[in-house]
Amino acid sequence: MPVYERLLVAVDHSDVSPRVIAAAKDLACLAKGKVWVLHVREREFGRLGLTPSEPDEEAQAAVRDAVDTLIQAGVDAQGEMREAIYGHAAREIVKDAHEHDADIIIMGSRGRSDLAGLVLGSTAHKVIHLSDRPVLIVR
Repeated sequence: MPVYERLLVAVDHSDVSPRVIAAAKDLACLAKGKVWVLHVREREFGRLGLTPSEPDEEAQAAVRDAVDTLIQAGVDAQGEMREAIYGHAAREIVKDAHEHDADIIIMGSRGRSDLAGLVLGSTAHKVIHLSDRPVLIVR
């Protein structure tokens, strides 16, 4: 099994997020690795310009809760919330992985089938296709 020393973990508010954090914890503990937690808040075009998809506090809580969980487990973890235009979250995740020189990207899938994911253009599928590093998808 490869050892990953720098892990990028993309979190959202889905039911799979706790399993994503658990997978990151397990991998980070194998190599005493560092985890960078990222939550991308998308903005949509509306009547008032670009409108965030969620309130600031909710977006920050996704990162804070994940980082706190990892730190309590003895993992070196930090995180941030970034914004992207709706439909561009995958590009932001891959960009962040490059900036932090992550060895692997870990993220969740909302459980759609591969065909549905391709048709719907899920973020996980986009990250797999855009990334030049391994991507671990947790269901």
